[in-house]
This record gives sequence, C-alpha cells and structure tokens, in this order.
Amino acid sequence: MLEIGTKAPAFTLPDKDGDLVSLSDFAGKKVVLYFYPRDNTPGCTRQACAFAGAYENFKKINAVVIGVSKDSAASHQKFAEKYDLPFILLSDPELTAIQAYGVWQEKKNYGKVSMGVVRSTFVIDENGIIEKVMPKVKPDTNAEDILSYLAGKA
Repeated sequence: MLEIGTKAPAFTLPDKDGDLVSLSDFAGKKVVLYFYPRDNTPGCTRQACAFAGAYENFKKINAVVIGVSKDSAASHQKFAEKYDLPFILLSDPELTAIQAYGVWQEKKNYGKVSMGVVRSTFVIDENGIIEKVMPKVKPDTNAEDILSYLAGKA
C-alpha cells in the first residue's frame, strides 16, 4: 500500500458513461479516492450511500470524490442510478489503479483465501501527493471519517 508523502500514481479509467477520467484532471483540488470491492453488495452500497449523503459537504471544501472498483462501466451506471450517486465511479477491470495503489490483496472469507480489493481510501492533495491513507476502512463511517480529517486540515 502507498505511503503518505508519495506521489499518487497517475491513472486514466472510464467512468460510468464510458468517458475517460484521469487523476490529473483534478490538479488543484483535493481528491478523495476510495477503492471498494463490488457494486451492489451490502457494504459497498452503504459506503457509496454515505459518500452520496455527504457529497455536498465534500463540494463545499472543493474535494472531489472518486470511487473505483473492477466492475464494468455498465455496472457502475446501474449502481449510480439505483442509489442516486452524484460522484465519479471509475471502472478498473484490468486492475491498473487498483494494483498501483496496492489495494489488490489476499483476503480470507470463511476460511477461503482469494485475491480481491481491500476497501481503502486515499486523500490526495492539490499537488497530487498522498496526504492520508486509510486501509481497511469501515463502509458506514468512511465518508464521515474523511470529512472529519479534512475539517481538521482547514
């Protein structure tokens, strides 16, 4: 997993509409980049809805929220429509950003070991430097935890 103070790895991935989005598009803004395992699963849905509920607060502090999973753009489209998600969802089926950020890891579920996305959040500053790393975040409190962190920085 990446460390605080390092340059955030650049990426260009398709959003839910198939438009390409690059990290560099948000130079000069804070970026809250969160990686999650899968659309429409209970934890991921609660996490996305928490970010949606706090979205106006992120906008007030000029922070961009981006969710990334290996789901397809079509899956993201349905997920965003179903839960009225106002922020960017990026599709990374090739695991380009997921691996670059070190969140593709071994996971254990009911004794079975497999590879998957470990729910993690990164705060990237206006200059593209990672300023906060939150591995293994809780879906219900992740958005509020990030807002609290950013409020303390203001």
